[in-house]
Order: sequence, then C-alpha cells, then structure tokens
Amino acid sequence: MRIGFDREKYLRMQSDHIDARRKQFGGKLYLEFGGKLFDDHHASRVLPGFTPDNKLVMLQKLADEVEMVIVVSAEDLQANKQRADLGIGYDADVLRLIDEFRSRGLYVGSVVISHVTEDNKAARAFKRKLERQGVKVYRHYPIKNYPNDVAHIVSDEGYGRNEYIETTRDLIVVTAPGPGSGKMATCLSQMYHDHRRGIESGYAKFETFPIWNLPLDHPVNVAYEAATVDLDDVNMIDPFHLKAYGESCVNYNRDVEVFPVLNLLFEQIMEKSPYASPTDMGVNMAGHCISDDEVCREASRQEVIRRYYKALAAERREDAEPEDSEKIALIMGRLGITGSDRPVVEPALAVARRTRGPAAAIELPDGRIITGKTSSLLGCCSAILLDALKALAGIDDKIKLLARETVEPIQVLKTRHLGSHNPRLHTDEVLIALAVGARNDENARRALDQLQHLRGCDVHSTVILGPVDEGIFRSLGVNVTTEPVYQTKKLYRKS
Repeated sequence: MRIGFDREKYLRMQSDHIDARRKQFGGKLYLEFGGKLFDDHHASRVLPGFTPDNKLVMLQKLADEVEMVIVVSAEDLQANKQRADLGIGYDADVLRLIDEFRSRGLYVGSVVISHVTEDNKAARAFKRKLERQGVKVYRHYPIKNYPNDVAHIVSDEGYGRNEYIETTRDLIVVTAPGPGSGKMATCLSQMYHDHRRGIESGYAKFETFPIWNLPLDHPVNVAYEAATVDLDDVNMIDPFHLKAYGESCVNYNRDVEVFPVLNLLFEQIMEKSPYASPTDMGVNMAGHCISDDEVCREASRQEVIRRYYKALAAERREDAEPEDSEKIALIMGRLGITGSDRPVVEPALAVARRTRGPAAAIELPDGRIITGKTSSLLGCCSAILLDALKALAGIDDKIKLLARETVEPIQVLKTRHLGSHNPRLHTDEVLIALAVGARNDENARRALDQLQHLRGCDVHSTVILGPVDEGIFRSLGVNVTTEPVYQTKKLYRKS
C-alpha cells in the first residue's frame, strides 16, 4: 500500500498543539473528539498511513491527566441506531468504548445521555443498565430553538437545566459512538455550570474532518461529505474566519451554526471570547501531515465510491427511497468518478455475466485482482477468500486447499441436521475447515498465515452479502461493497 500520511509527525504535532491549548485556558479543558477515537477506519482509508488508533495512542501518553466522558443521544438509543462499520447498536458501542478505554489505561468518568425526554423508554433502560455496572450517568435535555435562541440556551432554562457532570481531572475528553450525539453541547453546558461554580474552564475541538487547511473541493474533504450524507452535513468556507483573518478555511455547517452560542458563552465567562471563528476552536493537525497528496486524493475518491455502493445496498435492504445514494452520486459527479472506477467492480460483474450467477472480486495489496464464482461447493466470497490466500502464499492455483471429501460432510451437516437450504460453504465455514486441515497440510497452514495481509483489501460482490460473510470480512478488515441485488427473490431474510 502506498503511504500518503506521516503518522509520527502527526502524533508529535498533535500532542504539542493540545498541550498549548491547555495552557491557554489554565483550568479545565473540555476537548471534544469528533469522529472515531480509536477505530477511525474512515481516516485510515482516506489518509493511508493514518492508523485507526492514532488518537488513542496520543491520549495514552496523557493517561494520568485524562478523564473520558462518553455521550450518547437518547434519540439514537430509541431508534436503535447502528454503527455501520461494526454492525452493532450505539448502546452496545458505549459499553465497548468503556471496555476499550479502560483496557488502555484511560479513566472513564461517566456517560451522558443527551436529548432525554420523558417518553424515551430506551434511554431509561440504558441508564439503569449502566448504573447497575457502576457507571455514573448524567442526563442532558433538549433545548428549545437550539442553536438559534442564544439567550435562552445560555440560561438556567437552557444549559442550566442539564445535570452537572462531576469530573476529577483537568483534561476532559468528550467522545461518542457517532456524530450528532451532542458532544459540543455537553462541553458548553459544562462550561456554563463551571462558571456558576467559580471554576475556570475552556473548550477545544479535535475534529479530523473536514480538514481545515485543505481546499473545500479536496477529495479528502469531499469524502467526509459522502460519509455524513445521512446527517445533512455540508462542508463550507468558515465565514467567521474569512472575516477575521481574510483566510479561507474549511469547516462544516453545524459548527458554523453553533459558533454564536459558543462566542456568547465565552463572553459571559471571560468578558471576551478567545476565538474569532469555529476554525480557531480546532486543534487538528492532520492537514500538516499529508506526505503524498495524490495518494490521499485517490484513496478519498475510492472511499466516495465505497460509500455510494453502501448507500445503495442499505436502501435496498430497507426498501427505502434512494436519497443518500443520489446525494453521493452528485458528489461523485463533482469528482468526475463513477462506480466502475472501483477496480474490483468490473471484474466481478464480468464473471457474473459469464457464469450467470453471483460473483465477487478482491484486489490484493500488490494490485492483483482475484475473481470468484459460485459453485456447488462454495459461494463466490468463499471462493475468492481461498484463492486470495493461495495467491498471497504463492501456492499453485491448481492445488485444492479444501478437498471435496472435506467439504461434503460439512454440507450434509448443514442441510440434513441444521436446517440450512444452502449447501455451499460460507466464509466462516471455509476458514474453520482450513484451520482443521492446517494440522496436516502445509499448504493450508501457509494459506492461513496470509490472513493478516487481507486487511485493507477491497472486495466487490454482485449480490448483497448475508450477515455471516459480511461479518467475516469486517473482522478481517476487508472493505466490502456490493451491488444492490439479492441472490434470491425470497421476501424473508435473516438480519
């Protein structure tokens, strides 16, 4: 894989910049972390060289000074909102985040449930669940006319109504399972309460995207728009920054809209706001650490295409109107790309046309593309998985890693005893059979050793994958897209 991002420079610059911002305020600093904190796969895809745990590694260096606060929206809990990259709900992800932070030596102080209303049963149940596990939970409430009625927001009926989060450390990192959870409002609410208690505190924002010092139409920033089409986020030139400094910097609509609230809050606390623009609030140094701009541009164009296919498949699953896919199609038009610019798409479609059955293709780290068809023994994803491992291990393509006499007993078990109507082996069954065979077969052992090299590879399937194959590819770190087509016309499908 070609590298376009300098990870070590980023960690160094980012740590120094956060430290400088802490010194600026002197007391507590509420640091809002946008995006994913330790599994930022979007960033690692559009900035090759950026590892998913970059931000967490940086925070671990400050572990004795950091307190983690996790915010989740009651509305997202009620809607059972899912993390698409992990296939789990936001409630489960909060628990996962707590476990992960604790395992890395970071102190988790509390969870905030935002946008709480009396009729939200899911929020009440989740609060009880967390408290039974010994986790402190605070409730924040919807504020009428937010973010427009500044006077009401910065009052006892606005932020003052929220429960005050008791913290014990001076660097408070506020994070969430996903966007729109209410992280910024949580930080501002805390500053309001701190001021009433005579506590000095400040706010800064660590949002990786959009990258403020890249052009508005840079593919890295455009890919962020594609990733957040469901939120109606729009990248824009920061008008406050342009007016104050005469410089064009990129921000997004939600930060621009809420900036007057932040400004008024600072003025009430400090008599004068330390920030002239939303861009001033940020501490993101990612734009200074791009080492190969063209590599990042191409990676971002590929990410937009992935988002397009994912939107198409999601709309097909939910029988929804093509709103998100049409928005991303417009973004693709701006970049001058189409779905066929994804290298694995056309090879997969070609095999499907030739065989008149489901097919798939995978691109290996060296650029080789392996295709697979559906057979009586294997599904197309199982076929490309085996062939990809053989190619990576340098095993002759004619060698069979799984003999028919190994596969057939598994098929009998599935169809005769487990009630399956599909005798073909899924990817998980293929890997288990391969692992069993590796005990006595050197080729199987060599193939299994190559699993780690599939991380970051791209796959395209001509049919929507079932949950098993999708989950296996996700676990292996493979980027999967599909055509918005089901293999069968059955109305009932397992989720």
